[in-house]
Amino acid sequence: MSLRVLYGGTFDPVHAGHLAVARAARDRLGASVRLVPAAVPPHRGPTAASATDRADLLALAIGDEPGLGVDTRELRRDGPSFTVDTLREVRSDMGPRAPLAWLVGADAFRGLAGWDRWQALFDLAHFVVAVRPGHDPDDLPEELASACRGRWTDEGAELSESPAGRLFRLELEPHPAASSELRRRLAAGEDPGDWLPPAVAAEIARRGLYRAA
Repeated sequence: MSLRVLYGGTFDPVHAGHLAVARAARDRLGASVRLVPAAVPPHRGPTAASATDRADLLALAIGDEPGLGVDTRELRRDGPSFTVDTLREVRSDMGPRAPLAWLVGADAFRGLAGWDRWQALFDLAHFVVAVRPGHDPDDLPEELASACRGRWTDEGAELSESPAGRLFRLELEPHPAASSELRRRLAAGEDPGDWLPPAVAAEIARRGLYRAA
């Protein structure tokens, strides 16, 4: 079966760095990648744009690009957008044997032991950990390091051979785009440059998003 990769985040707003990560996972793993905007992110404060706006911008950013899509299931669920609930829903849809992975940055993965019901995640999906050059993905808190032992693989094809439980390092070149800096530029009326796809920049301007209060 072909691997499905889910890439969760606030995407507040989606930018070129997010798209580079999604494309790298698609191309390196031969997978379909669905970006999953969080409705109520549990590990940070309120987002600057609404969940609906952020999902709409994601759809514009992706367009009809092959292998990429948007999954808005977290917008249809009440309460915090816990990854474990999302993966359980997707697992129910796909069945117990279909290969499924959750794509996450190395910094977020390092804090995995603070996620809701985090140990159940390994039974629901693989993890694809996006790693920048010079970052040591093995520098993990002991509780998480213990849970990860024996799960790492350097072969992306192995993720398609089982439904869940493996860890794969997706090595990436660094990208300068950052949502916090992008929000600052937009609030100040500065040019976001090539950090935003043109369709996304135009829609942000049309809706008046990210303007200073």
